[in-house]
Amino acid sequence: MKKSIVLVPALAAVLLTGCMGSKETPTTFKSNDALEAVNVKSKTVNAREVEQLIEFSANVQADVTNNIAPQQPSRIRKIYTEVGRYVSKGDLLVELDDNNLAQMEISLAQQRIEFTRTEELYKIGGVSKSSYEQAKASLDVNERQYKNIVENTKLLAPTDGIVTARNYDAGDLYSGAQPVLVVEKITPVKILLDVNEQYYKSVKVGMPISNITIDAYPNETFEGRVSIVYPTVNAATRTFQIEVQIANLKQRVRPGMFARVTLNFGTANRVLVPDQAVVKQSGSGERFVYVISNGKAYHKTIELGRRLGAEYEVLSGVEDGAEVVVFGQTLLSDGRDVNVLK
Repeated sequence: MKKSIVLVPALAAVLLTGCMGSKETPTTFKSNDALEAVNVKSKTVNAREVEQLIEFSANVQADVTNNIAPQQPSRIRKIYTEVGRYVSKGDLLVELDDNNLAQMEISLAQQRIEFTRTEELYKIGGVSKSSYEQAKASLDVNERQYKNIVENTKLLAPTDGIVTARNYDAGDLYSGAQPVLVVEKITPVKILLDVNEQYYKSVKVGMPISNITIDAYPNETFEGRVSIVYPTVNAATRTFQIEVQIANLKQRVRPGMFARVTLNFGTANRVLVPDQAVVKQSGSGERFVYVISNGKAYHKTIELGRRLGAEYEVLSGVEDGAEVVVFGQTLLSDGRDVNVLK
């Protein structure tokens, strides 16, 4: 027991002596200044006026889409057109059961005769003004009802266009789930684009667009114009919508085709850097270059615009007249000494 008591302080003393006597020197690393300079090649970049051509893509849409259907369920008697056919405004497209129409015609004809008698009596004082006005109002109501029944018995094309859908056949009962026909106006067609809000002041109604390409027609370009600039900006995407119209007089461009529209926003003074100077940050979409200053290379994150041949337009991150590394970036780190090869 006594040995145990004696050994504990002795052991503690040994351990304490060991800790105090073992003063390990911390590992030291060479500073960046002590690293060997990296051989690189560089190029001075400059700013110049660059056309601001921005490409947008979207699907072509019909200028107007009309769903052809009666107001109420009815038996379809005949359909006068097919999918793919061109129709003109006012063409008879669909005829429905007209039993109600026939009954309404008989009733309305009798009411017109009675009103004519009432009107003659009113002129000679045979009926009161209130009776005459009541008879006239009743006739007007029934005339409008008859017109409405006619419109829903014989469905006419509301505009020129092409039939793009047919959902019923003759003899079917129209249920209201889908229109009988769909007619789309394709002269003109339109393309809706979401444009960055920074260009809001640059887009005007009537602005001509000379570079529209359609995937269905490779190596061809089409012309159009801005027909609508929507007045609000989407707070989530920071974009506003515009409508581009193509006259499409030959009706070659059809709804659903994929289009690319290039808008010209004038020119802007931009720095251009060689493509070999641009490095992609591993694991992200970030792009950067190394800029040389006082014999050292510094990492500069950049925002790229369009690629112009062997150069990139830089929107931010590099100043006019900067010296950028175009060879040797793989060995560089921020602040590393460089030896510029001639």
